[in-house]
Amino acid sequence: MPFIEELLNYGTLSIAGLEKNTGKTETLNYILSRLPISRIRVGVTSTGIDGERVDQVTRSSKPEIFLKEGVIFTTSEKHYRERKLLSELLNISDITTSLGRLVTAKALSRGKIMLSGPVTTASLKRWIISLKKGFNVDLCIIDGALSRLSLASPAVSEAMILATGASLSLNIREIVNKTAFAAELIGLPLSQTNDIETLLGYDQGIWSIGKDGELGGPIFESAFTMENRSTMKMEDGGAIYLTGALTERFLKMISSDAKLIEKEIIIKDFTRIFVTPNLLRNYLKKGGKITVLQKTKLIALTVNPISPNGYVLDSNRLIDELSGRVNIPVYDIIKNGYKI
Repeated sequence: MPFIEELLNYGTLSIAGLEKNTGKTETLNYILSRLPISRIRVGVTSTGIDGERVDQVTRSSKPEIFLKEGVIFTTSEKHYRERKLLSELLNISDITTSLGRLVTAKALSRGKIMLSGPVTTASLKRWIISLKKGFNVDLCIIDGALSRLSLASPAVSEAMILATGASLSLNIREIVNKTAFAAELIGLPLSQTNDIETLLGYDQGIWSIGKDGELGGPIFESAFTMENRSTMKMEDGGAIYLTGALTERFLKMISSDAKLIEKEIIIKDFTRIFVTPNLLRNYLKKGGKITVLQKTKLIALTVNPISPNGYVLDSNRLIDELSGRVNIPVYDIIKNGYKI
């Protein structure tokens, strides 16, 4: 599929699911089977436990992870010992998890592996740096855990593939609405401020940015500390930067004030937004603007039309309706010809 070639333009990729059993592992297997390993060096890990034969929650069968010769992978000591492939041990990390230390190795044969790697944004960043600097990896792939989109943050990965499907809902319209909204958030525009690195360094407070781009001091400690009339402090600025989350309460307050509605709200990335689709879209229709300091490129959507209990949705209809709402490719990996 065309997005495989596009992936070669990026150094990091996250595969995230909107719900459990949306087809992340099939998507990962598809990508790993088609990347030109002879031309690029690929590293892979998971923020959860992926590659199990049986889902520990639903007890349904799950696809296993297959690696080709040459792929570098990071997993826990426990799952490294259970691997079903030949490998060269490259590194054992000092970081200890509940499943043991993290082991990095290179596949010397095709085979199966269970992945269980770093579980925080900071540890994922360190993993990426270690693979790129220590083993000359060109593309680091992160298989995300259930609904943990924060680990698919632009702070971690440049590109992203989002998996959705029948496990999210048995109603196609609901799947489309939820998925389209997620894609809408991921696609928010990048802020044009000149102080991106400075703003990223702030961990607390709500900051005012003047019309000429000058950065003012924090006008509030957080959205929770603002009083009803304290919004007057924000009127002179050209933009507002939130170091924390964009919440329903904050956006409703901004939306109800004619002096504030046209201000640009800047947040770190799409994972910081916790508002309903209607509220967000109404705010934007009124002339509001929301931008991000860090942006990831959503490469494609993949769909799994089969629910964990075996109910099968109309794949063609699901793909058609999603394609009508998003401006990126949408694929049913299995139906479009993926074979292990």
